[in-house]
Amino acid sequence: MKQANVGGRSIWRHLAQAVKGFNVLTGYLSGITIVVTSVIICYGVVMRYYFASSISWMLEMSIYLLIIATFMSAGYTQLQRGHVTIEVLEHILSSRANKWRYLIGDILSLVFCAFVAWNAWEFFHEAFADGRVTNSTWGPKLWIPYSFMAIGMTALSLQLMVQIVDTLVGWKGRPHVTAPEWKE
Repeated sequence: MKQANVGGRSIWRHLAQAVKGFNVLTGYLSGITIVVTSVIICYGVVMRYYFASSISWMLEMSIYLLIIATFMSAGYTQLQRGHVTIEVLEHILSSRANKWRYLIGDILSLVFCAFVAWNAWEFFHEAFADGRVTNSTWGPKLWIPYSFMAIGMTALSLQLMVQIVDTLVGWKGRPHVTAPEWKE
């Protein structure tokens, strides 16, 4: 029985490390995406100001890239515990109360994010199957931003699940915990 438990922990650790690795990768790629978006916007401003040339795709491409960066960086932000939190409570509450506060917040966030991920996958499927495009003159496929929304929310949900399981099992040395280690 103990051997099966050790194997389960090993599998869980590999899954948790894969989720972490994916979220770190997408976090950095999101940063690059924001830089690319800035270059596109600057290019559009220069083209419009100096050459009186309008670039119809620039605004929509910038919006798409910012959507991609936002959703794909959500898991990395959660990995770093960078989402909105009330930091003053960390200093007021006991370590045990903070552990429960994080756990309850993570569970509620997981329920919400899993719901959004499920719906984003449905939107992606519908847009892909129907060949939907935007109403602009550029007309890019809508499944593209929906796919990144779905992947990003799924990655965020998986990161929350890893944090919840790690908190409940109580493994030490969790790489995603940036708050002070909880002591019983």
